[in-house]
Amino acid sequence: MATPTRVQTPVDVALSPEQLVRAYRAMYMARRLDDREILLKRQNRIFFQISGAGHEAVQAAAGLVFRPAHDWFYLYYRDRTLALTLGVTAEQMLLGAVGAALDPASGGRQMPSHWTDAALHIASRSSATGTQYLQAAGCAQAYRYLDPDSDEVTLVSSGEGATSEGEFWEAMNAACLENLPLVFLIEDNGYAISVPVETQTAGGNVSHLVAGFPNLKRIEVDGTDVVASYHALSEAAAYARARQGPALVRATVTRPYSHSLSDVERDYKTKAEREAEEARDPLLRFPEWLVSEGILDRQGLQVIVHEVDEEIQRATDYVLRADPPPKGSALDYLYSDKIDPASAEFEAEPQFSGESRTMLDEINLTLHEEMRQNSRMIVFGEDVADCSREANLGQVKGKGGVFKATAGLQIKFGSERCFNSPLAEAGIIGRAIGLAERGLKPVVEIQFFDYIWPAMMQLRAELATLRWRSHNAFSAPVVVRVAIGGYLSGGAIYHSQCGEVIFTHIPGLRVVMPSNALDACGLLRTALRSDDPVLFLEHKKLYREIYNRSQHPGPDYTIPFGKASVVKSGQSLTVVTYGAVVQKMLQAALVVEQRNPDRTIEVIDLRTLSPYDWETIKASVEKTSRVMVAHEDCLSWGYGAEIAARIANELFEHLDAPVGRVGALDTWVGYNPQLENEILPQVENLAAEAERLLQF
Repeated sequence: MATPTRVQTPVDVALSPEQLVRAYRAMYMARRLDDREILLKRQNRIFFQISGAGHEAVQAAAGLVFRPAHDWFYLYYRDRTLALTLGVTAEQMLLGAVGAALDPASGGRQMPSHWTDAALHIASRSSATGTQYLQAAGCAQAYRYLDPDSDEVTLVSSGEGATSEGEFWEAMNAACLENLPLVFLIEDNGYAISVPVETQTAGGNVSHLVAGFPNLKRIEVDGTDVVASYHALSEAAAYARARQGPALVRATVTRPYSHSLSDVERDYKTKAEREAEEARDPLLRFPEWLVSEGILDRQGLQVIVHEVDEEIQRATDYVLRADPPPKGSALDYLYSDKIDPASAEFEAEPQFSGESRTMLDEINLTLHEEMRQNSRMIVFGEDVADCSREANLGQVKGKGGVFKATAGLQIKFGSERCFNSPLAEAGIIGRAIGLAERGLKPVVEIQFFDYIWPAMMQLRAELATLRWRSHNAFSAPVVVRVAIGGYLSGGAIYHSQCGEVIFTHIPGLRVVMPSNALDACGLLRTALRSDDPVLFLEHKKLYREIYNRSQHPGPDYTIPFGKASVVKSGQSLTVVTYGAVVQKMLQAALVVEQRNPDRTIEVIDLRTLSPYDWETIKASVEKTSRVMVAHEDCLSWGYGAEIAARIANELFEHLDAPVGRVGALDTWVGYNPQLENEILPQVENLAAEAERLLQF
């Protein structure tokens, strides 16, 4: 069971006078920076402000306990004092406030108070609450691969409101399952904007709610008391460093300022509440304690106040003259500046050998080859391992994924590099981000595309934005493998959907969808060697088809992203498609050409959807003067709409007919095979639209 909660935790550690003075300096600087930013916001010289007032004491203590550039930190927007104590400067914070090009946290791309410093191991944070917990769990797991003898720990913090998010509970489960060296610091100020803790958290205390988690040390402390907070956090850190398990410290703090300048706390906090908070204000209590203990005298306090005020003034004068991000820089670091998966570097000729293999077999073999080649590559997800109970491996065949795409990986490379995760899609992606931030290559599986949605926040707001929002300080080149698509007879609503257009709409994410075994091998290998996050969509219907088999093209075969394949040449009509519709279109083209012997159809398999090969499309349309776009997803607002719009906009003068489109009916895929056939595009639908265009 969890270690019992204690109000204060005596440990054999003591703060030196120098540390106590350092803590006060950071606390005072944090409060004065809050005040300066509030003034600048009212002068319309910055654009947003959010305060860490009332949280200073426990944060200063944390900054003294944990080790910058050794431990890892997933902070939240109120952690100004903690960031200062770790080594972030007042000038750097104010550069973020004005959104300067020199803002080291994001280059002016994020709101201020998103503390980031790769050298100090302060990971980039988004504005989403609670998402950092899963990434911190992945980060905490990374030491096993990078330095198993290290005593590093990961600190992740938030307010009490963020513990209502599912990511908090998924991270807590993962941390206790894996016995991770992860310290959760919950800075409980009693309010999530205007929602009081008793309305937010059952029982009003998250520490009580996690009591059942095994090996979890739970500590409660007055977070306005520097010394008590230092003792509590020291014990939590020691517990995690000793690899006894994760720890949670709930620190009760205050919030004397409103949530942000967009909020007015007097609208929901009574005068009595505000007066009670003021009585606990660490910026009033701590300096008085320092004087009473003889650590500083009044003159010493005034010296610190004067020095800090002067530093903030100098920093303010400097940042108000700082340049904004330059024009033309908006797309910088959206993708890797080190590896371009669309470059000629990834063009390779196949070196065929062996028997013809299915698309599924090629995916499996490619994973085996790349895991052998890259020791930092790890594979995890639901059901991907052969058998989690290793003692049983000699008695069972092994699972290796619901489709067997990962079969044998655990047996070959061990349970540290191929393992099953909890059934928690956000947890899979979030942990992968944290592992990737540490330089590992996570390859994760979402079992069915239809169940990817719990991971959407981690995919869109976290994974795809990381490099851009951190101005290239951090990246997470995760490969997310997903089984997608219908034509299965019986898959129904929750095992047959497409929806790839939702992900091609996400900047920073590569999206790939092969239609055959050879392309699956080459594109997957490119994804695995890329430096960008990749969503690798594997059509379930194509896994074991006979027609799309191939011999193995060799262990270094790659295909550049954004390079389509002209699978059939023609002169009269261009068809742009991908996935399972490629083969159906080839069949439809044969039907149409038999009916129209003087016409030929060119079929383009895009292979990658983001980026896509505009040049091949353009050249083909200029040749044929007719074009249609076909895909399995719903027709309205589907992937083909963007291609059709661009063709109409840029190639209008070359067209002799409207741009045609074929897609699924605008509904869900049904269970009954007859219903499914009616909903999804079939050969006859494709042929009918092709003939309509040819008649213009």
